[in-house]
Amino acid sequence: MGAHTQFETGARLTFETAKAVLDAGLSRIAAGATQVDCAPLEHFDSSALAVLLAWRRAAQERGADLAVAGLPAGLASLAEAYGVTPLIVSAV
Repeated sequence: MGAHTQFETGARLTFETAKAVLDAGLSRIAAGATQVDCAPLEHFDSSALAVLLAWRRAAQERGADLAVAGLPAGLASLAEAYGVTPLIVSAV
């Protein structure tokens, strides 16, 4: 199986799904993924921020950066409220 450089979050990233989504993303990052597309997200809570932060940290431990694309406005607002926007969104 070849490593793809991008993966998607899926439609739901809440407390109930966070562990499974986290693990799936960590597997993709371990295989070399360097971008996550959040555009499919329809249902999320603050758990999504924790997962994104964990994914970024995992990529950095591999010596890479994880680009976050398609961040829904509501999730961007949550990141701003928690003061983690710079940790979620890479500087362009």
